[in-house]
Amino acid sequence: MSTFTSSLPDSLLARLNDAAKELKLPKNKLIERALDIYLDQLTRAQYAASYDQAGKDDEIMSIAEEGMAEYLIQVNSADETR
Repeated sequence: MSTFTSSLPDSLLARLNDAAKELKLPKNKLIERALDIYLDQLTRAQYAASYDQAGKDDEIMSIAEEGMAEYLIQVNSADETR
């Protein structure tokens, strides 16, 4: 594990101290968990933005629709064999 040193505004550090006491966690563990959650949220936001952008691209939507049509044919075919 590596060591990281940073400066925080006094008000944020006070909130961190309060939360660490309340949760009975070391501050570094609280920061680690919070940063992990935040970075996951950033990744999810990037995925959402890419899907939003893809939804506005006529060529990508056409390819997706063709794929869904083929999928529907496969599902119907599988249902008929049951």
